[in-house]
Amino acid sequence: MQTVGTLTNATDVTKEEIMASQAVNEDYESSGWDRGHLNPNGQHNSLIKRNATFTLTNAVPMNPSLNRGQWRVYEQQTMYSKTENCPTTYVIVGAVPGNFNISGDRVNIPDYIWASACCKTTNNTVIAWGAIAQNDQNNVQVLKLGELETNLTRLYNRGAVSLFHVDCPRT
Repeated sequence: MQTVGTLTNATDVTKEEIMASQAVNEDYESSGWDRGHLNPNGQHNSLIKRNATFTLTNAVPMNPSLNRGQWRVYEQQTMYSKTENCPTTYVIVGAVPGNFNISGDRVNIPDYIWASACCKTTNNTVIAWGAIAQNDQNNVQVLKLGELETNLTRLYNRGAVSLFHVDCPRT
């Protein structure tokens, strides 16, 4: 993980070239939006893995009250309790693009943030769930995986969404 300054000093890549393919810190400055982690650092058990989550390719503009409020509760409490008996949990997180941007139309502000998970428990059962939040509210809905997939199918409007293998229960 390198900063824009480190990359431009150590290579022949320019800041403009970096900005052509990803967000930079300046995109978020004075925007009123948080850098919402898609892959949260708190769900990793080593410093290297935690630090890797702080790239801007792992962030979307998130409403500060949601990011610091109910989404944080979901990441730190709900995910923790649901995965307590799971040796390995598979997680997919995403954002549904919105109609507004920050930083001169460079970075899209998503309408929704969502997460899904599936794991095989120590009791040899498979559990799965989803969560979704509108990016303009401080409310997270924890859903069955099938309910999340149905919502995403409607929101993306590009065909059926299936997030995990059929072994992960939808109901």
